[in-house]
Amino acid sequence: MTADADQILSGLDPEQRRAAQALEGPVVVLAGAGTGKTRAMTHRIAYGVATGAFDPTAVLALTFTTRAAGELRQRLRTLGVHRVQARTFHSAALRQAQYFWPRAYGSDLPPVADNRLGLVADALRRERLVPDTGMLRDVAGEISWAKVSNVAPGEYAALSARRGREVNSLAPDQVGRVLAHYEAVKAARGVIDFDDILLCTAGLLAEDADVAGEVRRTYRHFVVDEYQDVSPLQQALLDLWRGDSEEICVVGDPAQTIHSFAGAQAGFLTGFTRRHPAATVVQLVRDYRSTPQVVALANQVMKGNGPGVELRAQRPDGPEPTYVGSPSESAEAAGVADWLAERHRAGTPWSEMAVLYRIHAQSPALEAALADAGIPFSTRGSEGFFERAEVRAALRALGGAAKATPDEAPDAVLGGALAGLGFTTEPPAGQGTARERWESWSALAGVGAEFVRSHPDADVAALVAEFEHRSRAQHAPTGQGVTLSTLHAAKGLEWDAVAIIGVHEGSLPFVLATAPEAVAEERRLFYVGVTRAREHLRLSWSVTRNGGGQRRSPSRFLDGIVAPRQAAPAASGRRRQGRGSALAASCRVCGRGLTSGAERKLKRHADCPSAYDEATWEALRAWRKAQADEASMPAFVIFTDATLMAIAEQRPGSLSELSGISGVGRTKLERYGQAVLDVLAAHG
Repeated sequence: MTADADQILSGLDPEQRRAAQALEGPVVVLAGAGTGKTRAMTHRIAYGVATGAFDPTAVLALTFTTRAAGELRQRLRTLGVHRVQARTFHSAALRQAQYFWPRAYGSDLPPVADNRLGLVADALRRERLVPDTGMLRDVAGEISWAKVSNVAPGEYAALSARRGREVNSLAPDQVGRVLAHYEAVKAARGVIDFDDILLCTAGLLAEDADVAGEVRRTYRHFVVDEYQDVSPLQQALLDLWRGDSEEICVVGDPAQTIHSFAGAQAGFLTGFTRRHPAATVVQLVRDYRSTPQVVALANQVMKGNGPGVELRAQRPDGPEPTYVGSPSESAEAAGVADWLAERHRAGTPWSEMAVLYRIHAQSPALEAALADAGIPFSTRGSEGFFERAEVRAALRALGGAAKATPDEAPDAVLGGALAGLGFTTEPPAGQGTARERWESWSALAGVGAEFVRSHPDADVAALVAEFEHRSRAQHAPTGQGVTLSTLHAAKGLEWDAVAIIGVHEGSLPFVLATAPEAVAEERRLFYVGVTRAREHLRLSWSVTRNGGGQRRSPSRFLDGIVAPRQAAPAASGRRRQGRGSALAASCRVCGRGLTSGAERKLKRHADCPSAYDEATWEALRAWRKAQADEASMPAFVIFTDATLMAIAEQRPGSLSELSGISGVGRTKLERYGQAVLDVLAAHG
C-alpha cells in the first residue's frame, strides 16, 4: 500500500473507510442523509487508483445531474485523480451513441430536438386535440415516463390504470395514441428527443456485439450515485454497459425515493443483493449534517416504514424542533416570519434559512407575510406565486370585472372572474398542470376571502389594490434571501434553519395520495424535508385555510411525535367530538383515529392494508370511465376514487347498503346504483 493510499483513507470514518476499501465485486452503499456519500464515493475511486486496482480511464461514475457530475470531478481532482469519466447517464450515452452510430448504421446519430413541446403539440393536433401550455407539459412528462419505464404506446392504455396514471383528463387510450403520433412526428422530422438518447444507446449496444464489446473493454468499473432514482431504462442501459462484469458500486438511500411518479424505482436499490448475492453491503449511518435533535426526529418519521438506515448524529446538541398549530394559513405564515426574524437577530444569515412546502400554491400567504415583515426571499425552482401565469391571468380578469361591476361584493367579483377562467370548487382528477392551476386559483380565492373577512367594508377596488400590493413584493437575488421551495426541489440542499409549513392532512400526505405506496412516498418526502435542517427546525400546520370552514388535522406523520395537546392551537379551540361524530371514527385495521373524509369513507387509513379485489376495483374504474366519457364529464364527478374504493372494499349487496357509503347520495344512488350493483355481482 502506498503512502498516498494511506493518506486517502486517513480522514474517513469506519463505515466510509469500509466503502472505500471495497474495491472488488458488486458493492452497495446505503447512505443516509448527511452521511457523506459523495466523500465515500470519491475516496473509493481515489483509493482504487492509488492502489493500482483501478485504471482511472476505465472508471465511469454516473450521476443524475450535471451539478453532481461536476462536484464528483472537482473532488476527484482535489484528491489528485484525473481522467475518470464522471457524467450523467444521458451525457455518457450521447457521447457513445454519437461515436459508434456511424460505424453501426452508416449515418450520423439523428440530432436531438431542441423544442420537445413543439413535437408534442403536433402529436396532440394529430389526435384532434387543442393543446394549451398545461396539456403540453403534462403530456410531455407522460411521454418521458413511458419511455423510461419501457412502456410502448400500444401498451399504455392497459398499463396506465394499473399504475394510477392520469394525464390532464385525457382518456388512457387517447394518451396511447398521442404517444404513437409523437413517435411518428419525430420520425418525419428526423430527430430524437432527450429520452431517446438512452434508448438509442441501449439499442445500439444490444444489437451490435462489437460496439458493446468495445464499450465494456473501455469501462471496467462503474459507480452509480443516487441509485434509488434509477429508472428501468437506465438500469437496462447500465446492464448493457457492464455486460457480465460484477465490478459495480451503487450508492443510494431508499428513504429518499421521492420521484416514483417520474419513473424512478427504488426496488433496483433495495433488491440489489437479490440480483447480486455476493455483494458487499456497507451502511453509512453517521450524520454529520444535523443536530441529534433533528436526527432523532428524522429517525422517528421513518421508523418501521420500509428499508433505510437509522442515522446516528455526530454534531453537538442543538435546540429541539418546534411544532406549531395555527388557526389559519395567514396566522401560520405570520408565525414563520416571526421565527425567521428571530433566527436572523440571533445571527443566522437570511441565506442560511429556508421555508419548505408541498406545492407552490401554499406560498401566497407566506410571501405576503415575509414581504410585510421586510424579510428578503427568493423562490427556488419556480416563479413567485403572483408571477405564475394562471395567477396573472386571474388578476387581469379581476381587474376587468372590477371596472365593469365596481359596486358588487369583492368576493363575488373575484369568484366570477375565476369561474370565467374555468375554476370550479371541485378539483380536477389527477396530478399535473391542471391540478397546479386549480390549486393556484383556489389559493387566490382563499386570499380574497381572508381579505374580505378582515376588511368587511372594503370594495372590489380595495381588493384589487391588495393583490397589486402583494404582487409587488420584491424578491431577493438568489442566495441573498430566505429560500422558498417545494420539498421536491429542496432535495440535495441544506440550511442552518428550516421551516416546513402545511404539515397537515391533505397537504402531507397530499390529498391525491390515497394508495399505500403513494402515502409511503409522501412520508419519504417529509423525511427529506426534515433532513435538510442542520440545527433549527420548525414544523407547522393550520387548522383551517382562512379561519373558517372545514377543519384540518396535523399530519399522520406526526403521530407519536406531537403530543395530543399540541394537535390544535388553543386559540382556535377543538370541536367537541360526540360519540357518533364522524371525527371520532377509527380505522377498522389499526384502530387509530381517522382524519380525512377519504379515510372515513374507506373506514381505514390510506396506508393501512386494504381488502378489495383488484379485478373488482378495475371493473368499477372501467365502468366509471365509460359513464364519464358518455356524459363528457370528469370521472370524479361520477364517484371519487375514495368512494369507488369504499364500494370495492365493502361490496354492498343492495341499494340500501350502497346508500350507506359516504359519497353515494340519493341522486347518485338513483342514477348509478343498480349499475354499480351489477358490476359487483359480475365480479363476485
